[in-house]
Formats: sequence, C-alpha cells, structure tokens
Amino acid sequence: MKVTINVECTPEEARAFLGLPDVKPVQAAMMAQFEDRLKAGLEGMDPQTLAKQWFPGADIKAFEALQKAFWAQMMGKATGQG
Repeated sequence: MKVTINVECTPEEARAFLGLPDVKPVQAAMMAQFEDRLKAGLEGMDPQTLAKQWFPGADIKAFEALQKAFWAQMMGKATGQG
C-alpha cells in the first residue's frame, strides 16, 4: 500500500511549523555589512594598486614585456611568419 500526502505551504510557513528560526533579518544585516566593507575596500583602488596587491613579486614592466612578446608571436602566426 502506498500513501501520498501533498502539503502546500510557503517556506515561511514550513519554517514556523518545524520551529526553525527566521534568519532573514540576520542575513540582511550581514549583507549590508559585507556591502559596506566591500565599498570601503574598493574606494581609491586603481588598476596599478590592484595589480601590485594581486601580483606582489611582479612589476608593470615585466607585464608589458610579456604582453609585447605575446602580441609579437600572435602577429607572427597571423601573418604566417611564426
């Protein structure tokens, strides 16, 4: 024998029925705090500063040389010289 019971309720009603806490206010507060910290961290950041933070051992001249070598090789392949 097989018995099927369908219950229609909203997630809020299910949480209340099961005795689970409503976490929406905590989640909203945490997201607001996260957004404030993110905005504060990004103010005044320019690409050069970000590059220095992300790649602390490399300098911009090394990246420029790598970019020039890459483009030279790609252009050589495109023109049939590479």
